[in-house]
Amino acid sequence: MLELRNIRLTQKEAGADFTLSVSAAVPNGSRIAVIGPSGAGKSTLMSLIGGFARSDEGQLIWRGEDLTNSTPAKRPIAHLFQDHNLFAHMTAAQNVGLGIRPNLRLSSEETARVCEALAAVGLKGFERRKPAELSGGQQSRVALARVLVQEKPLVLLDEPFSALGPAMRREMIALAKDVGTRLGATMLMVTHDIADVEAFADQVIWIEDGRCDPPRDWSEIKANPPSGLSAYIGT
Repeated sequence: MLELRNIRLTQKEAGADFTLSVSAAVPNGSRIAVIGPSGAGKSTLMSLIGGFARSDEGQLIWRGEDLTNSTPAKRPIAHLFQDHNLFAHMTAAQNVGLGIRPNLRLSSEETARVCEALAAVGLKGFERRKPAELSGGQQSRVALARVLVQEKPLVLLDEPFSALGPAMRREMIALAKDVGTRLGATMLMVTHDIADVEAFADQVIWIEDGRCDPPRDWSEIKANPPSGLSAYIGT
């Protein structure tokens, strides 16, 4: 279980203070959508969990281990961002291989893992292609393959498919769910699209004005919406 215990972070933004407050528990193996208005604190929450931002108070606990002061590299987390963080001068296989060894000195077994991961996301035969030779959807698949080879139990997805069209986005969300199932991973995904929530999430974290609600079933949230949700989804 991922636990955020009485966490509070204050940041300076455009001359004003922004404070994110969260106390929540995320069950093992769950898929959580993180939603809320722009500027509400969604990406800040992901940065806190990932270790790229430090809280002023509170604790971050993963399966009983205190990660509050751990660096990003020491956390059992794989990240998937909107820009995918692919290196333009590297092939698809090399970009995936970075998830195993940053120096790319892979054993034959590790090289096979890279090829298997690319095949698992539908890119068999694309190992030598560079990002410029791939479509946006194919680049997303490379990034997912890198998540797969990292074999981390916690996966953070920060609007990774927002640049894709609706049909491709649905396909990539289904693929992300499959990767999570293969890994047995707990997954949190920031999205602005309610269709993504419906397709991806078991539960939803609603964030508004820096206040982060604990995860709740999406059906429960729709039946008993928090302040601001109706305006957010346009109903």
